[in-house]
Amino acid sequence: MNPLTKALVEMKNAQLAGKEEVIIKPTSKLLFSVTQVIKNCGYVKDFEILDDHRGGIMVVKLNGRINNCGVISPRFSVKADQIENFEARYLPAKNFGRLILTTVEGIMTNEDAKKKHVGGKLLAYIY
Repeated sequence: MNPLTKALVEMKNAQLAGKEEVIIKPTSKLLFSVTQVIKNCGYVKDFEILDDHRGGIMVVKLNGRINNCGVISPRFSVKADQIENFEARYLPAKNFGRLILTTVEGIMTNEDAKKKHVGGKLLAYIY
């Protein structure tokens, strides 16, 4: 299983179980960046990375805002003017939720990508 997929499933399941925090291991730079974007959107309170001299441990503090999240596989390439098509496909309503993309300017949400007019590859969705 993909580590990003595993992490998002663990966050969603912990949220559904009513937990306040979830421990995710192993971590990666991609997982760190995606979690940072999720935090900036307000879906999690905070997170910290602990070094266990193996794959690393991430402790994510939840705030109860995650309804659903998941990885988009395969990672579709999307141009800046095609982002709205994928929003309609993966998000339940207009302006509700976020797509997470990896672009040449870093990992960002669909809204930031539209403002900067850049495309990239779709990684995940959250609402």
